[in-house]
Amino acid sequence: MNKLSFFLLIFFIFFSISCSKDVKKKSVIIEKSIEAQILQSYNEGLKELEAGDALFAAKKFNEVEIMFPQSKWAPKSTLMAAYAYYSQDYYFDAIEELNLFLRKYPNHEDINYAHYLLGISYYEQIVDEKKDLKSIMMSRAKFEYVVNNFPDTDYALDAKFKLDLISDILASKEMYIGRYYFNKKKWIPAINRFRTVLDDYETTIYIEEALHRLVEVYYTLGLIEEAQKYANILGYNYKSSEWYKKSYTVFNKMYEKEQRKVRKKKKKNKNIIKKKFKSLFE
Repeated sequence: MNKLSFFLLIFFIFFSISCSKDVKKKSVIIEKSIEAQILQSYNEGLKELEAGDALFAAKKFNEVEIMFPQSKWAPKSTLMAAYAYYSQDYYFDAIEELNLFLRKYPNHEDINYAHYLLGISYYEQIVDEKKDLKSIMMSRAKFEYVVNNFPDTDYALDAKFKLDLISDILASKEMYIGRYYFNKKKWIPAINRFRTVLDDYETTIYIEEALHRLVEVYYTLGLIEEAQKYANILGYNYKSSEWYKKSYTVFNKMYEKEQRKVRKKKKKNKNIIKKKFKSLFE
């Protein structure tokens, strides 16, 4: 090998090493640049969310998920976009984002929060129990999922509380329809509605009224033994209830008259005491 060839070989070796270092350096710079872009968009989203512009905040969070779907920030950004929409009552958009999160990241560490927020997004759309049945049923299903699958979380604790409220809402709906049938003298549909409250919503505030309504219906139909059965249940469990007193009047028509006499007598005695008290200072 002559000298010229030797020097050319050395030159190409050093040139290759130099290029290799430049490529590696450029690669590191690019990675840092991507990370910087992600953090910039994410932090801009946080800033806009704190400022109250939920729509622009969601847009910035979505940029992260769209441009950098393989980044660890992508699922966080999808969840934050959902929260941004929820915070300003854009429930439809929040639900869409949360369903996207659940499909794409089923094993994410914040999956429990996603399910809970989805339940809340349905729950807060409930305005009228007679109309918002879909929101009621969807929120109940999601809260039950949270309670069953994440029982030791704070989300499960609140979900249980919300489930109790939903039961009250559903019981209220059954009572509303039952009263309607009762007033229309449609006895069988009315009985079915009141029985549903007894069977499915026995822990709600409507259980006492449902028992009383069954007493009324069966007594009206001449089924005295059935009426007495529900009156006994009401008396055994809720003897101090106003609904028990109402049921009692169904069987004892004189009870209400006697109660009126007692109230009238008490009022009269109070007036006498009041007059005597005044006379002491005259």
